[in-house]
Amino acid sequence: MPHSVEIDEKSGFCGGVIHAIETAERLLRTQPRIYSLGDVVHNEAELSRLREEGLVTIDHDDLSQISNASSETLLIRAHGEPPETYRKIARAGFKVADCTCPVVLGLQKKIRDTYNEKAASGGQIVIFGKRGHAEVLGLVGQVDDDACVVENESQLQTLVDNGTLDVHRAIDIFSQTTMSSEGYSSLCAFLRTLLKEGGSLTVHDTICRQVALRHSNLRDFARSHDIIIFVAGCTSSNGKVLSDICRSVNIRTFNVGSAQEVRPHWFRSDDNVGVCGATSTPKWLLEQVASCIEIL
Repeated sequence: MPHSVEIDEKSGFCGGVIHAIETAERLLRTQPRIYSLGDVVHNEAELSRLREEGLVTIDHDDLSQISNASSETLLIRAHGEPPETYRKIARAGFKVADCTCPVVLGLQKKIRDTYNEKAASGGQIVIFGKRGHAEVLGLVGQVDDDACVVENESQLQTLVDNGTLDVHRAIDIFSQTTMSSEGYSSLCAFLRTLLKEGGSLTVHDTICRQVALRHSNLRDFARSHDIIIFVAGCTSSNGKVLSDICRSVNIRTFNVGSAQEVRPHWFRSDDNVGVCGATSTPKWLLEQVASCIEIL
């Protein structure tokens, strides 16, 4: 068995996810069920627990087909939603429990205000984020989808080459709140090199402070252990970013979604094991994985 196992005390749910889950649990104490528009958290084990409590997940296609839900409650998760979603919810008749993260709400407003201020003069909006991610869909919805979403420099170059993004004009760039600070800085630096005469770039600092600090803390945690077991759901965008950070400083980083996925042959008898996870990983799951490793 490994020499020691330590759980990263800073891992676990971020504030936005904690608020959404606590709201769901509070409502389910007085209602037989509530609905969530999309997965309230990107973690299969936690979703299974909440389903047993009465949480029912629906998607946007389901929402479009519902016409009489006046006695039901619909939870908006921390990722947020575009304005059109709220109009659909109103037509369906749901009572709304809006758990959009305050940081995301602030970013939505900042993008909307910037667009309204600069669009008439030819300004353009770029968002550094995961295409199709729930938060990003909510962000581009603030400007009626009139924004360019890029995940990397290659995608940015393609938009410039095909004329979608005009580097002769003013550009404002924002980041999805959970993206890598280093990746954002690198993308902004690259975009500056593409600007032509008449072009300008305004960079908005929109990465969540809690997430950015976690990146730094996680590097230190990964360096200080022989092996890292990173716990996250397979659909967690934040989990991919954070596990990549661990692997960048500790090549012996292994991803698992549950204790059942831990493999004994990963470990050495003298290993100091670090267990950590995404902002969507519950503490109880980290503890479960650590307990499994301790009895190998």
